[in-house]
Amino acid sequence: MLSFLPSIIIFPLHLLLQVINLSFWGGIIIAMGFIKLLLPFQFTTRILNPVMGQFSILFGVCSVLIIKLTNRIEWDFKIKGELGKDKWYLMMPNHLSWLDIILLFDFASGRIPAPKFFLKKELIWVPFVGLGAWALDMPFMQRYSRAFLDKYPHLKGKDIETTKKSCEKFKNTPVTVINFVEGTRYTMDKHKLKNSPFASLLPPKAGGAAFTLAAMGELFSNILDVTILYPNNTKRPMLDMLSGRLNKVVLHVDVLPVTEDVVGDYFNNEDFRKRFQAWLNGVWESKDKLITQLMSSKQ
Repeated sequence: MLSFLPSIIIFPLHLLLQVINLSFWGGIIIAMGFIKLLLPFQFTTRILNPVMGQFSILFGVCSVLIIKLTNRIEWDFKIKGELGKDKWYLMMPNHLSWLDIILLFDFASGRIPAPKFFLKKELIWVPFVGLGAWALDMPFMQRYSRAFLDKYPHLKGKDIETTKKSCEKFKNTPVTVINFVEGTRYTMDKHKLKNSPFASLLPPKAGGAAFTLAAMGELFSNILDVTILYPNNTKRPMLDMLSGRLNKVVLHVDVLPVTEDVVGDYFNNEDFRKRFQAWLNGVWESKDKLITQLMSSKQ
């Protein structure tokens, strides 16, 4: 444990170790992605995709080992339900920090298939992250404001088209599709701007999750409702982690069934759309209550 060192020493050391870890695993995954590009055959994809998925998990495992080396952390992990590595899952976590992604890759190790994220298009330019995500067939989503779509209505539904194409790729190998349904990381400013009805969450966006369930509902074994919290580092968890000041991580997973009530035509069936939105809001209400309980009981 190096947490006894001052932050001015821990930060550059920790950052260097994380960059080396990302570069190493990202470089291998990108190289294998180019092999798939040069040899665009089904058997190549079938062989390489599971290996690349495991490498992405190993990135998360090694990253968390570095975090444990430089931080003295209390880990609160709870799983309500059974998990398996040979199943398909739709995971819906709340989103607080880039650290969430590292934790979810690590959580997948030995429990569930490798995660696939829906990423903002801008992230494709981030070194190793962008090309690595491309190699892993992760979808890049282009988010448009309502004013922009009013000006260019032909772009409406483009994110759903991207979801549809990606879901076709996800059908060949067991996978955990991760959808940050809030659409962005939580901040107090965003909370106020969106006039969120939840105390500690942004309002969930139902369209992407509903479409993914419609496209792959017959494959999904369960929906994973994931609650992530850094109760003592709420403002800057990533910076605190790099500086050796992260002291508690909460990750609670509730394994939910995939029922007929959550699979349907969200965009053309108004009754189903209302039911799905009510269901998702109910999940978010429960998550919000859990976060309130956890924050009120923090030491």
